[in-house]
Order: sequence, then C-alpha cells, then structure tokens
Amino acid sequence: MARNEQLIRQHKILQILERVRFGKTLNELREDILEELGLTSLHTRTLRRDLEALQAAGIDVAPHDSQRGKIWKLGPRAKTATKISASATELISLSLGRQLLHPLAGTPFWMGIESFWKKVQEEIPDAVLAHYEKYRRTLRVLGMPAKSYERQHGIIKTLNRAILEHRVVEIKYSSVGKAPKVRKIEPYTIVLFQSSLYIIAAACEIDDPETRVRTYKLERFQKAKLLDEWFKFPKDLDLDQFVGNSLGIFIGNKPRNYKIKISPHAAQWVIEDPWHPEQKVKELKDGSIELSVKAVHEMEIIPRVLNLGAHAEILSPISARNLMVEIVKQMAEKYVS
Repeated sequence: MARNEQLIRQHKILQILERVRFGKTLNELREDILEELGLTSLHTRTLRRDLEALQAAGIDVAPHDSQRGKIWKLGPRAKTATKISASATELISLSLGRQLLHPLAGTPFWMGIESFWKKVQEEIPDAVLAHYEKYRRTLRVLGMPAKSYERQHGIIKTLNRAILEHRVVEIKYSSVGKAPKVRKIEPYTIVLFQSSLYIIAAACEIDDPETRVRTYKLERFQKAKLLDEWFKFPKDLDLDQFVGNSLGIFIGNKPRNYKIKISPHAAQWVIEDPWHPEQKVKELKDGSIELSVKAVHEMEIIPRVLNLGAHAEILSPISARNLMVEIVKQMAEKYVS
C-alpha cells in the first residue's frame, strides 16, 4: 500500500479518537474509517499495525480493558498541547519569517499561524517583545499584494480535506473569458506561487493521463462540494518533479528548452535573480549572455523577456520567437500616433 495512504489512514484514526472520550474498539474504528474514507475493505490486522505505528512514533495511544471489550484511547499526553522551548532569537526569527506568509491571509493555514503567534506573544516577556520590535526594523517584506483568501475560506477547507482523503470534488469554476462551468476534479495538492494559491488536480472528464492533470487558480473557484466518490493517487506521478519542470505555474511533463540573448547592460540582473535553479548561462565576447532555461509554456518566458525590453531577444524555439514578433507588432500599433 502506498505510504501516503497509510499516513491518511493513521491521521483519520487520530481524528476519530480525539472526538470520543471512552475510546473505540478495533471493529468500531474499522467501521468509522471505512465510512469516512470511503474504503471498501480494511482488515483489523492492518488497523492494529497502524495503531502500533502511532505508538512507535511516540503518540500516547494505548489499549484498555472495558465492558465493551478492549478499546483504544488517546492518553493525556496526546490531548495536551506540545510544549516547545525556544530561544528569544529563534522566536524573533520566526516572527520575522511570518511576514513572508501574508499571502495566506484568510486561509486555514494563516489562521493556524496567527493562533500560534498569539500564544507565543503571551509567553514572551515584555523585555523580549521590546527587543523584537527593534529587530523588526532590520527586515521589511515588501512587494506582497493586498490579497486575502477569507472569502474562499470554506472552499480551501473543502479542497484540503479532499486532498487528505482522496475525495472527488464538484466545483463551479470560471476560466478567463468563459462562463462558469460545473466539473469534477481529483485534487492532489495546493501550490503557493507568487502570492497566489493554485490547485493541481486531475480533470475527471479527461481520460488521457498525459493531459488530465491541470492547474486551477483558487480565485476562480465559485463553489466546491465534497462528493462520496474517491480516487487513487497516480503511482507514476511525482508532484515534486511535475511542478519542478515548470518555470512558473504552468505544469507538465515535457518542458522545452528556450535560449534568450541578454544584453551586457541587463546580464547582471539575470545572474543576480535567476529564472530557474537549473538555468545555464553562456558568456559571449561582447559582454552579453546566452541564457538557456527550460519551461513548459511560452508564456512563462515571454513576460520575462518583455520585462527586459530591448535588452532581451528570444533566439529559440522559433515558435516563441514568432509569437514575440506578433506581440511586439501589436504593441507598436497601439503607440502609433
């Protein structure tokens, strides 16, 4: 069985035991898990191994004798908050890093961050807080858009649960320039890219494994409803590699190689701020550079080239070069008096 399926099942065991005061027998646990995860079968031996794995991980869960038979319960250590000791410097660093997560405002993730930070503030002595205020002036995070996902809070919770439980979701989604459409997706993960949240999911109406995995922007979700349908995560899909192939949020398994000539004036900018960790830079005799970088879609490259104006030129592939010519022509027509 896949490792993530075991983790999902063990996480569900903890959720069930957290809800009950008097514990559950193995059979009761089995029935709850079958219902909540939509499984067709689950052997009690597998469930026992899951409980033993939780014990081995240090979680306070143990069997107890009762009138109903042997029941499994969470102990007091599992129900109390974990106390973590941290130095003043570590807490200051954490609070500064919190600024980088502002794009998550309005999401369940941000609510957890804020809740944790309030607890930290309650524990920090006034002298340390004053010291933190001084440190805060040494680092300022700029360039974050004024964005909040508070309106999509319920949608995010639904998608997050669907990812954990491998549930199919019915969504109402509005693509750019198109009317909203109801469709079914299999959500795999949530991606934070340039301050926006995206969902990588398979479109249920598409059978081709090469094209069914798509990217959906969270702002375009109007509704999301959990269905009593379950899916299996593709065994041959490596999400880290799948997303890593992309220069931006466009995803796919077949990136193309792009070559761009950068003028001597702008070369240092590209070297200082790489487009991709695996990009290659070739220095030319006139001081310019030839940048080689892989991307899944032309529109991952063209906006960056346009940003450099006359200091950048797409050399290949020819399709991207031709598209650039058309864009420049259209732009020039707008500026003709």
